[in-house]
Amino acid sequence: MRRSRVLLTIGLATALTAGCAGVGGSSGGGGGGGATSAGFGGQPTGALNIMGFGGDDDVAKARIAVFQQSAPDVTVTHNKGDFDAQQFLTALASGNPPDLVYMSRALIGSYAAQGAIQPLTSCIEGQQIDTSQYRPAALKSVTLKNVVYGIPEFYTVSVNLVDTTSLQQAGLTTADIQTKDWNALLATATKMFKADGGKIEHVGYDSKIPDSFPLWALVNGAQIVKDDGSPNLNDPKAVEALDFNLKLVAAQGGWTNFKSWRDSFDIFGDQNPITAHKLSAFPMDSFYVNVLAGFLNKGTTLDSTSVTDRQGQPVSTIGGQAWVIPKGAKNPVAACAWAKTMTQTDTWMAAAKARAATVASKNTLFTGLYTANTKADQQIRDMYVKPGKDAGFDRAIANVYTALDAGQALNPSAAGAEIDAAWKSAVSRALSGSQSAQAALDQAQQEAKAAYDKTAK
Repeated sequence: MRRSRVLLTIGLATALTAGCAGVGGSSGGGGGGGATSAGFGGQPTGALNIMGFGGDDDVAKARIAVFQQSAPDVTVTHNKGDFDAQQFLTALASGNPPDLVYMSRALIGSYAAQGAIQPLTSCIEGQQIDTSQYRPAALKSVTLKNVVYGIPEFYTVSVNLVDTTSLQQAGLTTADIQTKDWNALLATATKMFKADGGKIEHVGYDSKIPDSFPLWALVNGAQIVKDDGSPNLNDPKAVEALDFNLKLVAAQGGWTNFKSWRDSFDIFGDQNPITAHKLSAFPMDSFYVNVLAGFLNKGTTLDSTSVTDRQGQPVSTIGGQAWVIPKGAKNPVAACAWAKTMTQTDTWMAAAKARAATVASKNTLFTGLYTANTKADQQIRDMYVKPGKDAGFDRAIANVYTALDAGQALNPSAAGAEIDAAWKSAVSRALSGSQSAQAALDQAQQEAKAAYDKTAK
C-alpha cells in the first residue's frame, strides 16, 4: 500500500512535468491555458471527453439528457469505468488529459496541491454557478486554501441498517443498535453472534472496519485531519476507536474468519446479509437503502437507527464524488458547463422523475437521491418520498435525511491521498494482529506527517 502510494506520487510529479508544462501553476484560475472568467462564459461547443463517469443508470441518463438539451453543440464521450488514478496519470503525462474527471472528493486536495487539477474560481464566475446551493460540508471537501477545485455531486452518509428478524430471534429490539454506549454495543453484538467451529453463521454488528475508521473516530470525538490539513491519526480518541473495533471483530470470530464471512456475500444481491438474515446490523452508506428497497419482496425486514456520537447526537462522515477539470483540458468551457448542469436543482429533479418511474415499474420504494444540492434534496423529498409502505424503511430514510444535515467532511488536505493511504494501512496492520492500535496509528501518523510536511515546503 505504502509503496503503491509513493509510486503514484512520483508518477503524478512526472506526469505534470511531462504533460502540463506551460499550462500555468496551481494558483491560477479557470480554464486550460489560463482561461479567465469571461472565457468560461457563453454556450459550450465541441468535443467533451470525460473520465471516471459510467453514466449507465436511470439517474445518470436523465441528467445527461438535460445537458445534451442545454448544449446540443457538444459531443460527449465518457468511459464506462470508475476513476483510475494510473489512467489519469498516463493521460496527463501524454499531454492529452480528459476535459473533465469524476473523482472522489477525498482525492482532490492532493491533486490540487500537485497542480494536476485547476482551480475553478473562473469556471464558477464564468458559468455563474451558485455555490450556495451546495451543502457546506460538501463544498468544504472540494476547497483547499479557500480555493474551490471541484463541483460536488452525490452526498453519502452513514446510518445503522438493522435486520429486525434476527434481532427478534435474539430477544432484542432496534433500540439495542446504538453507538453511544460502546460496552453495550459490544455485548449486543456478542449476544447475536453465532458460529459453528471456525465458520461464522451470523454476525451481530459489522462495524464496517477498516473503511469506517474515520466514522468511528468521529463518533468518539476525533477528527483524523486537523483544520490546517495536517494529519491527526494517533489522536487518543482515534486510537480508542480503533481499539474498540478490534474488540468487536475479536468477539465475532477474529479478523480472518470475519473477513471470510463478509466476503462470502454479494452485497448487491438478493442474498445480501441483511435480506438473508445473516447480519443483525451495520453502519452503511445511504445509497444502500435504495439497494435493499429492491429486495423488499424477498424477505427484507429493515429498520434503522442513527449513528450517534458518545453523547447521543446524530453524526456521520460524508463521502461522494466531484467534477474536476485537469490542467491542460482542451475544452474547459464545456467541462464547466457540464459540472454546473449536472448538479443544479432542475437537473436533479429530472433525475428524480426518472427514478420515480423506475420505482413505480418495479413496485418498490423511492428512498431519495441524496445529493450535495440542499435545495434539490428537499424538493425531491417533498415530491417523491412518500412514507407509509414500510415503517422500517421509512425510519431508515428519515435517519438518512437527518445524517445529511449532521454530516461532517474530513478537513481537506494537500496530503489527503497520503493520509488516506496511511490510516488504511494502519488499520489493516492492526486487524491482522501485527501491530497494536496505538503502534499502527503512531506509524501512520509519522508517514502521513512526512507527506504533509513536503506539501508545506
